Amino acid sequence: MESSISKIVGVFIALVLMFGYPLYHQALRQDNLSQIVVHSAVTEFVDAARTKGYITPQMYQDLTSKLGATGNQYQIEMEHLHKKYYPIYGDPADPADFKNSFTTFFDGHYTDEITKMMFPDNNRGLDDVSRRYVMVEGDFFTVKVKNINRTMATVLQDFFLNGNTGDNTRVFMSYGGMIINEDY
Repeated sequence: MESSISKIVGVFIALVLMFGYPLYHQALRQDNLSQIVVHSAVTEFVDAARTKGYITPQMYQDLTSKLGATGNQYQIEMEHLHKKYYPIYGDPADPADFKNSFTTFFDGHYTDEITKMMFPDNNRGLDDVSRRYVMVEGDFFTVKVKNINRTMATVLQDFFLNGNTGDNTRVFMSYGGMIINEDY
């Protein structure tokens, strides 16, 4: 009886090693390929926005279609920091009391505001100028993308380790920089 149980366990271990590990390794490679595609798409999108100084609905849809080609679902977070300058006065009521310096701060605009500008509730075409989200030279623009679904590698890892990883993020990309041109 003991030898038959050990044979069954041995066969099970052999099956896991012959089929399970290669399947898990292939799923990890798929996640790596998805990471490369996401990196390329986000870099292209952000660099185009930084060079042009604006985002169009077509640019955003191109990004989402490239991300969708990986087979994963993504959360896309955009952040636009608009630089503002305020003069410093000794007495705010007296314009002659200017201290010859400025306070600089950034006004933040985020994904919801940006997408509402690009996709308003009207019938204008995607190429309509009013649907552009415009930025100014010197502003900062950043995009963060992460997968929100469980990839096959995550599912297999949880199966083999009999656990729950909790965080499903396998593909993550954050990229941004200063707006270098205003091409509008």
